[in-house]
Amino acid sequence: MNYKRIVPNTISGISLVLGVISIFYTIEKDFSLAAICIILSVVADSLDGRAARLLGVSGPFGVEMDSMCDLGAFGVAPAILIYQFGLTDLGWLGKFIAGFYTFMGAMRLARFNVNVTAIHGYFQGMPIPAGACVLATYVLSGFNFSTGFTALLTFATACILYSNVKFPDFKGHGNPMFRIPVIIAVVIGVALLFHRPAGWPFVCMFTYFIAGIINALYVLLFVKQ
Repeated sequence: MNYKRIVPNTISGISLVLGVISIFYTIEKDFSLAAICIILSVVADSLDGRAARLLGVSGPFGVEMDSMCDLGAFGVAPAILIYQFGLTDLGWLGKFIAGFYTFMGAMRLARFNVNVTAIHGYFQGMPIPAGACVLATYVLSGFNFSTGFTALLTFATACILYSNVKFPDFKGHGNPMFRIPVIIAVVIGVALLFHRPAGWPFVCMFTYFIAGIINALYVLLFVKQ
């Protein structure tokens, strides 16, 4: 038995456990701690792959372990959190939107696993940890947006997870970010930041979110393929 494999798999497990703890806090109506646990889970998730490569133990088991932990921590926990935090007034529709987020997250992870060797330089659809961070930082932000906005944000995040929108992975050159879309996204982000400076983590995630969307529309409309 290669005991080195225990290290990255344990880190993946910690990420999942933090997601489960987030659910417990959501049940207890402590939405801030629930959101913080999801963010800490994202931090742990960013380390398991690095640990596996550092130890030279990357393999299919680790990939599957990581995906299953991601679905729990970034697909299920944020859905429960955002429903209890801001969608309960919508009744069955709120439940559907939150469940739809989990479903699209699962689709995103499955597609990533089968295309991992074929796509380089960008993410096809927003990564599910980023989607989880959008919802978690929104809960922490203190913005007093309506239930309708919360529903729209959750639904849009779900759709972008399993989309063909190309988000940069900051490692390759597969998806250039054009100046005009980036400027538009930054202006929107600055306006939100001016309204509530304490909400800067959500503003950063929301700016990343809309920059990818605006850039995809810009490429579709103005860039020759």
